[in-house]
Amino acid sequence: MKYLPVLLVVFITAACGQKNQKKTDEEIVLSKSNSIAIEFILKDEVGKNALLNLLKATPMECYQWKNHVVLFGNAADTAGIVPSIKQSGLTAKIKRYNSPMYIFDKASRCPDTTTAPKPWKNYLLTANLVEDSALQQEYVNYHAAQFDEWPEVAQGFCNANFQQLLVYKNGRQLLLVISVPADKTLDELDPLTLENNPRMMEWNNIMSTYQEGIEGTAPYETWVFLEKVE
Repeated sequence: MKYLPVLLVVFITAACGQKNQKKTDEEIVLSKSNSIAIEFILKDEVGKNALLNLLKATPMECYQWKNHVVLFGNAADTAGIVPSIKQSGLTAKIKRYNSPMYIFDKASRCPDTTTAPKPWKNYLLTANLVEDSALQQEYVNYHAAQFDEWPEVAQGFCNANFQQLLVYKNGRQLLLVISVPADKTLDELDPLTLENNPRMMEWNNIMSTYQEGIEGTAPYETWVFLEKVE
């Protein structure tokens, strides 16, 4: 996949003040987006496993890739998560993805506005933008104008019956969320975005020039899938 407000990176340490933490939690709950993501970057597998055990009680969906753990769900469900991690003594780097920079919604963008029953099946992927601020802005500009200047992209999502596609941005890291009907998979639907749609291929090729893998990816690897934790 060729996708994808800059937010604060916070470190959880014993020195963190409760007052500042409370303010951060309120900012999450007051987010304008119904769905948000929180990424935890751990130092090792031991810390990641401890965090996963701690997060079992959360109603949010949980995903992982190497030392990265990502929660995705409703903003209201994040209450108390960060303080609980702080109290546990775990040390993690946290990235918050409060507001998507791009939203495709089937109900408002497709000729057939009928959506599948919820809950949908969500796929989470992440990648970086290249380390060049001018190119990063070009990428953002492309997405801001996409529905007007590249309508074939949204049509491709409609053809594939994507229910929703969100692109979040924190610094130069992108988090992509693709939602499909619960009885379908991305493997079977994604090829439909390209069917009889050469402009979609062109879009993907252009977007790939702005993207690279996050730390820990293999050479020439760009987008990585976060595996859902059941």
